Amino acid sequence: MVFAELKIRNVVIRPAFVLAPMAGITDTVFRRFIKRLGGCGLIMTEFVSSEGMLRQNLRSRRYLCYTEEERPISAQLFGANPDHLADAARLIEGLGFDMVDLNLGCPAKKVVKCGGSGLLRDLPLLEKILRKIRAAVRIPFTIKFRSGWSEAEIVAVQVARMAEECGVEALSVHPRTRLQGFSGRAQWQIIQEVKSRVSIPVIGNGDVVTPPDALALYQQTGCDAVMIGRAAASNPWIFRQLSDFFGKGTFTQPSEADRYELIRSYYRMLVAEEVPGAVGKMKQFASWFTHGVHQGAELRRSIQSARSAGEVLDRVDQFFSPCGSALTAQEEVTP
Repeated sequence: MVFAELKIRNVVIRPAFVLAPMAGITDTVFRRFIKRLGGCGLIMTEFVSSEGMLRQNLRSRRYLCYTEEERPISAQLFGANPDHLADAARLIEGLGFDMVDLNLGCPAKKVVKCGGSGLLRDLPLLEKILRKIRAAVRIPFTIKFRSGWSEAEIVAVQVARMAEECGVEALSVHPRTRLQGFSGRAQWQIIQEVKSRVSIPVIGNGDVVTPPDALALYQQTGCDAVMIGRAAASNPWIFRQLSDFFGKGTFTQPSEADRYELIRSYYRMLVAEEVPGAVGKMKQFASWFTHGVHQGAELRRSIQSARSAGEVLDRVDQFFSPCGSALTAQEEVTP
């Protein structure tokens, strides 16, 4: 089966579908939530600042909380100081993570100033960073990067070959430039070019929203795994759908009842684990989780006006009650 399994040295990713690291989204609660829905072979933390880690910043420590249920799990770092990144990578290894990843893709201005996709404009510094991290840890070391800074500065193949030479063991490629941000189409041919020039695993990322998208990505690029980012926030079932599609050729679309259970379960996890700012998280995810819900705008408005976690849960229950939105059955899809 395509994407049945990917091995990055001693780490087995089964199936070969990866939850992308996303700031403000992929905390430990969301990661476990995704794992419980099924089909996700590897999860990654939100990116964490190497400088924050070394200062023992409370936020950085919170980003690195995880449970055994989340394995295999990779922690993603960002920064621009080679020695500090190496020290932070050692701390990650000491915390028991299965892998460490370096962020070379974030386009945010405050991150670009001290790492992220900004390093794609300074390849000598990037090479030094890669060698320092590789020498610092024994666990598998991977990177996630964009195609370049701009259309005039496409460096994907150059970065991939350099990374392989430095001992990086897998590459995640998001084929948009930093200047593109998340606009326009991902240029999948860049993933194919990278795949053809290195011997280490290449994970494709960008514009995969449905299982047929993942098949098209594989057919065009030959990538070894698929990484899902924003689509997982609006459709957390995407990994299970991918696993079903590549395993048996069909997948199901979630019903209204599924969406109700999804929202209720995630919100209850936030409350049970006393997540700081739980109500804010509920409101943040409401716009994603209600995607596809009949009269979802009404539910979003109701959640946004709530003042407590209990009030949010009550409004969700009321919306999906027999007197509210009808609960429909799943729909099987055979592309």
